[in-house]
Amino acid sequence: MVLRSRLLAKAISRTSTYHRLMSCSANILGKVERMVDNDEKKITRVLFCGPHFPASHTYTREYLKEYPFVQVDDVPLDDVPGVIQNYNICIVKTMKFDSILLSHAEKMKLIMQYGVGLEGVDIDSATEFGIKVARIPSHVTGNAASCAEMAIYLMLGLLRKQNEMQIAIKQRKVGDPIGDMLLGKTVFILGFGNIGIDLAKRLRPFGVKIIATKRSWATHSLVSCLSNVQNGPVNDFVDEKGGHEDIHKFASKADIVVCCLCLNSDTVGVVNKPFISSMRKGSLLVNIARGGLLDYEAVSYYLESGHLGGLGIDVAWTEPFDPDDPILKFSNVLITPHVAGVTEYSYRSMSKVVGDVAIQLHEGRPLTGIEFVN
Repeated sequence: MVLRSRLLAKAISRTSTYHRLMSCSANILGKVERMVDNDEKKITRVLFCGPHFPASHTYTREYLKEYPFVQVDDVPLDDVPGVIQNYNICIVKTMKFDSILLSHAEKMKLIMQYGVGLEGVDIDSATEFGIKVARIPSHVTGNAASCAEMAIYLMLGLLRKQNEMQIAIKQRKVGDPIGDMLLGKTVFILGFGNIGIDLAKRLRPFGVKIIATKRSWATHSLVSCLSNVQNGPVNDFVDEKGGHEDIHKFASKADIVVCCLCLNSDTVGVVNKPFISSMRKGSLLVNIARGGLLDYEAVSYYLESGHLGGLGIDVAWTEPFDPDDPILKFSNVLITPHVAGVTEYSYRSMSKVVGDVAIQLHEGRPLTGIEFVN
């Protein structure tokens, strides 16, 4: 009887110890789960939409490698709607953001572009959902400078094609230096923003006359970056200035028209039949801004008629560009695949901006280095 009582007491003691251990384990597990939950809340998540321009997310990850509280993901375009609710910052790249997609972005604080183009974002809807929208100013990243250089490359390429045709029909001597082809030309910069300024600055040594239009020269958005302009004030780069109402008049004076406008509801299709018909016969058209600025039917019509002397574009009506597009049949057309702003320097600079913004958002500080549009 005594032995039985002792065994029972031991069993009760073991059961009590087991329950205490289980209770302790449950408490530890609960603490771990709470720690995980807290860590999850401490992560700021950045979403890059789609696989295009992979250096954008690669360089951003590299910049943020010492900041484990910022997570950078690149997600296929088709998968974005299913995961967007998990992210705080979104880099849109080529993806379209409409009100339906934005309605699922429950944790989103900021939508931005890895560059300047925001025409794919429904800014009004983003504003309604309390999401800020921003671009990276091109003058601080080298983007404007590289776009300006691409414009000159396209201009020289088109002039060379013209030169070859003129040699073929004995209207020009063989051996004219390619740099001299711009000498004495009048170049119309349609939209004198950051790219326009860098373009004008680089065109000066070629001995061209520069005319430009801008909606407002007095309240110009570039006042803040004039310190970056070398070799004199902005006004010294322009021989004749005009407003948006003067674009047809200026087109009639130019040998080359370069589109540097932002794309919005006011500028879509601005280079249309009336505009191109006002251009000199044989003049050249260059677009390094956005494909939607050009009316496709108008451009095709005037290339076919011979009125338009050549077309050089880094941006297209549809991207990726259709390799079977009929416009490629013209020998006086040069196309590059939207790479004017794609340089090591500009991409590294923009990755720093994105990284800094993510850190600032995580720490609850004001967001700097970007230009808000809402």
